[in-house]
Amino acid sequence: MGESLNGRKAKKAVIVLADGTIVHGEGFGAVTEVDGEFVFNTGMVGYVESITDPSYWGQILIQTYPLIGNYGVNPDDFESDRPKIRGFVVRECIDTPSHKTSVMSLPEWLEKESIPGISRVDTRMLTQKIRVKGTQLGILKVYYEDESIDVNELLEKAKRVQDPNKRNLAAEVSTKKIIKHAPVRENGFKIVLMDFGVKKSIILNLLELGFRVIQVPHDTGLEKIMGLEPDGILVSNGPGDPAILDYAFKTVRGLIEYGLPVFGICLGNQLISLALGATTYKLKFGHRGQNHPSIDLETGRVLITSQNHGFAVSKESLRDSGLRLTHLNVNDETVEGVEIEGKPVFGVQFHPEASPGPFDARIYFEKFLKLVEKNKGKS
Repeated sequence: MGESLNGRKAKKAVIVLADGTIVHGEGFGAVTEVDGEFVFNTGMVGYVESITDPSYWGQILIQTYPLIGNYGVNPDDFESDRPKIRGFVVRECIDTPSHKTSVMSLPEWLEKESIPGISRVDTRMLTQKIRVKGTQLGILKVYYEDESIDVNELLEKAKRVQDPNKRNLAAEVSTKKIIKHAPVRENGFKIVLMDFGVKKSIILNLLELGFRVIQVPHDTGLEKIMGLEPDGILVSNGPGDPAILDYAFKTVRGLIEYGLPVFGICLGNQLISLALGATTYKLKFGHRGQNHPSIDLETGRVLITSQNHGFAVSKESLRDSGLRLTHLNVNDETVEGVEIEGKPVFGVQFHPEASPGPFDARIYFEKFLKLVEKNKGKS
């Protein structure tokens, strides 16, 4: 008792939500206690990409697929330098992965990176709770089996957990300095990437098209961006409430007024909308998964998309903004794409770079390239 089969001390874990829900399970990863916003992802694969996605900053991630960790951890799949989630919740965690690219198991990785995990819990119950009541605030604690914990004390702490979305989460994950990325073969165009928590795959897609990419911090002002002489702007994904970033959508508004091509992804789509006077709101439980259907209202084509967001643009607020609605989520008819009539500016709420997920929407990187080419031809 108190030791696992490999001689290491066995770990236990507990989830304590602010609404009083208490769930016990087996612990893995780091022995520590974290708080945050509990959210769920419906993807069957791509747990490494999700764990390292900066858009999950401040969140404890629940995987609805019951078997996680079976292909281990491959650093080539990272979407940032390290895990960005606060904690990880799974039905069954595999600690003996089988894949030629794996360099370590999921439990080993999370322990190394100080991220706690819990397994052997009813993730369906937790997911249903979030779908009915909305995302939940609470605590995840991993401890050794021979330790005693005070659940009542944890419950009182859970009731006081602060909503991470009240903070400027984008500022916490954005680059702190300007980074220049060079493609193998240049197309002759320079893009400034406004980094609010950008995924590596977005940068790779731009480089594959031949763009020179200048990645700048979240609070880089209009004058400094224009001083870099960009041919286009990409406004990245990122965590948290977009309405907090008032300085950012003012900068985006200025870039639009300059006539530059602007492409927004996820949070970037919301910032373009806010820049033109639209509003955003928090979704009940968000969209996080790899099979969300999004309809292109012009062509009628339905794209299967990868998504990860907790906020959305208000459809009603688009009426007087000058923005045209281009895409809707088929499941709940939320806004998933906008553009400005007569200007090279558009945004999509889904992730065209996928990683993980299907590649249906990669066409929007090519659309951005064509807008840059056309706009540059005018000058």
